[in-house]
Amino acid sequence: MQLQKPPQSEGTQTQRPSASPTLVPESPHLPVPVHSNGAKRRVRRTVVAIFLVLIGAAGGGYYAWRAAHPGLPVGISVGNGRIEADEIDISTKFAGRVAELLVDIGDMVGPGQVVARMDTRDIEQSLSKSEAQARQAQRMIEEAQANLAQQQTQRTLAQQEMERTTQLLKNGWTTQEIADQRKQALDGAVAAYSAAQARVEVAQHALEAAQHDAGFYKVQIADNTLVAPKAGRIQYRLANIGEVLAAGGKVFTMLDFSYVYMDIYLPTEEAGRVKVGTDARIVLDAYPEHPIPARVSFIASQAQFTPKTVETKTERDKLMFRIRVRIDQERLARHADAIRSGLPGVAYVRWNPTLAWPSGLEGKP
Repeated sequence: MQLQKPPQSEGTQTQRPSASPTLVPESPHLPVPVHSNGAKRRVRRTVVAIFLVLIGAAGGGYYAWRAAHPGLPVGISVGNGRIEADEIDISTKFAGRVAELLVDIGDMVGPGQVVARMDTRDIEQSLSKSEAQARQAQRMIEEAQANLAQQQTQRTLAQQEMERTTQLLKNGWTTQEIADQRKQALDGAVAAYSAAQARVEVAQHALEAAQHDAGFYKVQIADNTLVAPKAGRIQYRLANIGEVLAAGGKVFTMLDFSYVYMDIYLPTEEAGRVKVGTDARIVLDAYPEHPIPARVSFIASQAQFTPKTVETKTERDKLMFRIRVRIDQERLARHADAIRSGLPGVAYVRWNPTLAWPSGLEGKP
């Protein structure tokens, strides 16, 4: 008995399965949609376009930066640093109590300006005593001089009597005894006159001693009046009114605006060509458009950041020398209000004097 195949409808063809069937998702609810090749190409073109735009922007920014910051020619070295001013401690010479403070942090002071006073009541009492002793010595001098004048009169009278007695003795009109008495009286008057001279000298020495004591106490009082040695700005206040300080106790710390500098470090090859007095420029980060003219005032004699014994050229290339660039005092005096210690910046050193400064580093008065 043979089995017959079911009849097929017209127009229906038998489909044979292929060796590698391609599954095309038809449901919109599949978790990962499959993109076509066209969508991938559009995404790729978008990424490339964005990348090219970024490269163009970076290149434009670089060229703009290069135009604003042209490279330095050979002969000008540069180093980073901070602007600094010398610090001066205003301290006491003698132990004492702080009686008065006349300035505060941030105040500008001039040379010789009184900034503080110490309690000097005990020294003032000693000064009054010495002045009284000086007045007493002056009176003693006056008394001794009066006594000297009296003794001089007595000596003159005794000398005249002796001369007359001697003449009378020659003529036989007087005795030798009277002549001897006149001679003794003259010797006594001369001795009294010498003693009066000595008392005058003693009184004068006493006056000088009293005057020296008074002068010493005046110096102590003056030294207890603290003054600013130079022009500058008060940076720290280290004591308060009423505090008792030992000798050398610090009251203020001020910045000396007559000595403002920046220390930079240059390698061996460049530092070896720099000389003291070389022209330089300081550019602070706070004022990038105002280069400050300066000059090299110090070059370290020993390298730093490297071993003391260097034998190979590679190690020699690591040597760094400290270079100090100092601003001119006259310029500092004209711009004292704008000086700030600690501001970072860079210093340019032109060790080739034949070169001209770039336009951005010429400097202004």
